[in-house]
Amino acid sequence: MSRSLKAHILLVLTTVIWGATFVVIKNALADISPLLFNAIRMSLAALVLGLVFHRELPRLTAGSTASGLLAGSLLFLGNELQTTGLKYTMPTKSAFLIGMAVVLVPVFLTLFWRRKINRWSAFGTLAAFLGLYLLTVPSAAAGSLNLQSINHGDLLSLGAAVVFAFHIIVLGHAAQAHRWQQITVVQVAVTAVLMILTVPLAEKVYVVWSPRVIWGIGITGFLSLALAFSVQAWAQQFIPATHAALIFTLEPVFAWLTSFTFLGERLGVRAGLGALCILTGLLISEEKGSAESMAVSPDHAAVPALPRDDPARIEAE
Repeated sequence: MSRSLKAHILLVLTTVIWGATFVVIKNALADISPLLFNAIRMSLAALVLGLVFHRELPRLTAGSTASGLLAGSLLFLGNELQTTGLKYTMPTKSAFLIGMAVVLVPVFLTLFWRRKINRWSAFGTLAAFLGLYLLTVPSAAAGSLNLQSINHGDLLSLGAAVVFAFHIIVLGHAAQAHRWQQITVVQVAVTAVLMILTVPLAEKVYVVWSPRVIWGIGITGFLSLALAFSVQAWAQQFIPATHAALIFTLEPVFAWLTSFTFLGERLGVRAGLGALCILTGLLISEEKGSAESMAVSPDHAAVPALPRDDPARIEAE
């Protein structure tokens, strides 16, 4: 099995984790304020990653530290914009607007990195974006997504999409240029510190240490943060950023599957068609857009090849 195929499979499994933990997070937020919840679980993830990759800490370079700081700052800002935006807009609109990252990634790559996007990848991206709209926006609420109804929360959610798109691109570049273990640790640690500092400034803190809060922090801290961000950093060494963004559109699909299994939530025809469009877009991009390889991407080409006997290369392979 090639590293590219492993990366795709692991990134899909990561998206499964993110979608599956939606129910866990939703239950936990009944007893804890959202920003405090994020800060605690992100701190737990940073602690776990620090222990797992402690041998990497003395070997941090200026480049990996700077890249981790940038990725962590983007991750923090995106999460803060998303969470704050949810206070002022509908969840359906927030999910749809943040999902625009799947379209923004190839746009930003073209504008700022002069990257040519395969036409099949572009078609797959648009199909997935259409599917995201059908899946997250019920027909009754579709009319609310017009320019006249844009509010403060919508703008914050759109800002989150912009930030998350840049995060996907920056993380992919950083993982190719530096050791992914170092990028992961620094990114999560920076995000945790920034979240801790802003919690008392951004919300009225409250918490009831119920079992669902404790389990929510533990499960999401270990799985959807520490494990998932490690897998993402490793996987984005071997797949284009556009493919990563497309895979992430599967999150609402897996979130619904989890809700259907545990909460009995039904999927209507419109949402089912949306899920099908997302899967179709992903398959088209993977099968027909395979010419968009990492080997020809500007980011990858800029990284000098490691000698075959280099420990970092042996470990990566």
